[in-house]
Amino acid sequence: MKVTVIGAGNVGATVAECVARKDMVDEVVLVDIVEGMPQGKALDMSQAASIHLYDTLVTGTNDYADTAGSDICVITAGLPRKPGMSRDDLLAKNASIVKSVTELFVAHSPDAIIIVVSNPLDVMTYVAYMTSGFPSNRVMGMAGILDTARYRAFLSMEMGVSVKDIQALLMGGHGDTMVPLPRYTTIGGIPLPELLDEDKIQAIVERTKVGGGEIVKLEGTSAWYAPGAAAAQMVEAIVKDSGRILPCAVWLSGQYDDEGIFIGAPARLGRNGVEEIIEVDLNEEEKAMMKASADHVHANLAALERIQNS
Repeated sequence: MKVTVIGAGNVGATVAECVARKDMVDEVVLVDIVEGMPQGKALDMSQAASIHLYDTLVTGTNDYADTAGSDICVITAGLPRKPGMSRDDLLAKNASIVKSVTELFVAHSPDAIIIVVSNPLDVMTYVAYMTSGFPSNRVMGMAGILDTARYRAFLSMEMGVSVKDIQALLMGGHGDTMVPLPRYTTIGGIPLPELLDEDKIQAIVERTKVGGGEIVKLEGTSAWYAPGAAAAQMVEAIVKDSGRILPCAVWLSGQYDDEGIFIGAPARLGRNGVEEIIEVDLNEEEKAMMKASADHVHANLAALERIQNS
């Protein structure tokens, strides 16, 4: 199988490296408009292959013709956040970039599955979906896996337990309106509310909501290790046809009482992309948070439409 990663910056390079190290595909193609950068990073990864013991061919290019016949595409292209910026501040510029790279990619790989990482993620996934003309099962966004990873990391730090024993679910848009669900969080099979008091849980939930912004403040730019690893996990689930249930930005067509948007929900991933969107039972408070998150995504879509029509 062949995987293309669009954007050879920090996130894209991390996706490519993580996928290559899993040694599960024949080739990873790293493409970027900056001449020399994807070629150099691909060469660097190729030289690491004998150390990490993988046979995946990693190539770098500025020509989308080299991506032809890809099975999966991960779109990371776009401007990263800077201190003081929200994901929404990237709306118009990144929409233009995502539209352009999607058009270039699908011309050479009309049967691929697309995973979007660019921010604001839910809207950028919508842009890739509309631009590609692909069925909704073949377009998805990486959000919930990253947000859940941050949530699990903060729980591990607070409780002194292994992240391996933490199972968690997080839904909604990728941003401050995300919906962590402590009721569906377990530590070694034990429900989180039985192990941690409500105030501490809520503090961790709030830190999770701004987890990306915390890194932006510290580093001056967006995170890349965890986002890259999260996208690679989605690639792995699709390549291996594993049926893993992972929180992803998926197209709603009536699920969770909404439609016409991409938003985070648990999905079963396999060789066809999104094989199933799973509807979990939400209480009234959780339903209200999910609706508020969906309303924010709808508002961003409306804002993008106004910008494009002005």
